[in-house]
Amino acid sequence: MNRFLIGALCSLFGCFSTLLAQELELQGTVTNTKDVEGIHILNTTSRYNAITNQEGAFSIYANKQDTLFFSSVSYHPTKVVVTDEIIETGTLTVTLKELINELDEVFLGPNLSGNIETDLKNIKTKKLLNFDDVGIPGFKGKPEEKIVPVVPYLGLATAVDLEAMYKHLSGYYKKLRLKRKWEDQNATVANIIHQYGLAFFREAYAIPENRVYDFLLYCIDTSELVNDYKNENFAGVLDVFKTKSKVYVSRLTQTE
Repeated sequence: MNRFLIGALCSLFGCFSTLLAQELELQGTVTNTKDVEGIHILNTTSRYNAITNQEGAFSIYANKQDTLFFSSVSYHPTKVVVTDEIIETGTLTVTLKELINELDEVFLGPNLSGNIETDLKNIKTKKLLNFDDVGIPGFKGKPEEKIVPVVPYLGLATAVDLEAMYKHLSGYYKKLRLKRKWEDQNATVANIIHQYGLAFFREAYAIPENRVYDFLLYCIDTSELVNDYKNENFAGVLDVFKTKSKVYVSRLTQTE
């Protein structure tokens, strides 16, 4: 019985040693030509994270089959799985898809004569509806595409339902939810940095200024920071900073 137990422990220790041996520090580069500094990289498997420098370079610890998640306000969120080839070379090169803010279609008005009085009379303006002026409730927020739930019975599905079902099956809605989630997180991070300032995190929690964005994303991933901040529970926000900074600084020191 003792020999069997010892053998089992040795096997487990051997597997654990093998897993540790596979972990290495990857040297990576984001090859986009602009806005390559400050891109956040999160190892969703081990929770290690990194951030790119001015040249788009970064380093992060990873094992084979770990998933690295790249996020930035300038690019689409991107996942990269660590393959055997990446482990063998110890390097990773990534090109991110740029987020393009498209302008609405522009219509040119009537031809102008150069006479200001005449041109002003010829230009037709349309006053936007103000719900407060007419005393009726109305939506004033930013319009967003509605995510339609899947219809349980195909026989009862309408054309709109079938389109929604296609968007579910194709992964469109999943990507849309993820995009909205990261946009919300990035907006929260920007608001927090604007409110507290970079120096606050350096002086109060020993977070380097070039790591504040990364630290806040780590807090968001591992706590209720977004809810606390939106609900103006600032005592809870500071408690998150205090608790998570100890872990973050310790891990940052170990990595360095």
